Amino acid sequence: MSFSPLINQLIIALKYLPGVGAKSAQRMAFHILQRNKDGGRQLAQILATAIAEVKNCKNCRTLSELEFCSLCSNPARDISVLCIVETPADILAIEQTGSFRGQYFVLMGHLSPIDGIGPEQLGIDLLRARLAAGTVREVIMATSTTIEGETTAYYIAEIAKAYSNITVTRLALGMPLGGELEHLDGSTLARALNQRSKITSGA
Repeated sequence: MSFSPLINQLIIALKYLPGVGAKSAQRMAFHILQRNKDGGRQLAQILATAIAEVKNCKNCRTLSELEFCSLCSNPARDISVLCIVETPADILAIEQTGSFRGQYFVLMGHLSPIDGIGPEQLGIDLLRARLAAGTVREVIMATSTTIEGETTAYYIAEIAKAYSNITVTRLALGMPLGGELEHLDGSTLARALNQRSKITSGA
């Protein structure tokens, strides 16, 4: 059975969402059209507004409709400690632990030459500028434990080590191999953060 062109377009559009296959997209589409058109209109309006207005924070690169996100604008945050993460979702995961009061830098991914993702796409020039400003005393590498995440951590650690006043640390062992921060439970992540270890030269 084939659906009308417009319904097919809606199903295809919903499949853009991560983890949503054809069947799930069909259920979502029919739910909106049959039972929740008002919700669908609200979703469409908010989605269009968010796409138009949400940009990258000029300081940490996380997603925000403001020039500087609420964390970067908070004077209570410790600007001497900078936590490097891959995604905005990683910030949320760490913040929910209540164990970190520093600032963040969001790479929006990890090094992956095969996908065309290099230092430029990760905002490394902006990161270098923050490190060169002289306010950062510790860089915490909180990238995932995938091969790409570890490669990215090593690359950034080598950059940070060029500044003699900066200590580079890595989240403690205990994070599962291949694990991503946003999927860790709060207690495991808090423990990994509090027990972070220094990355020595050549590590």
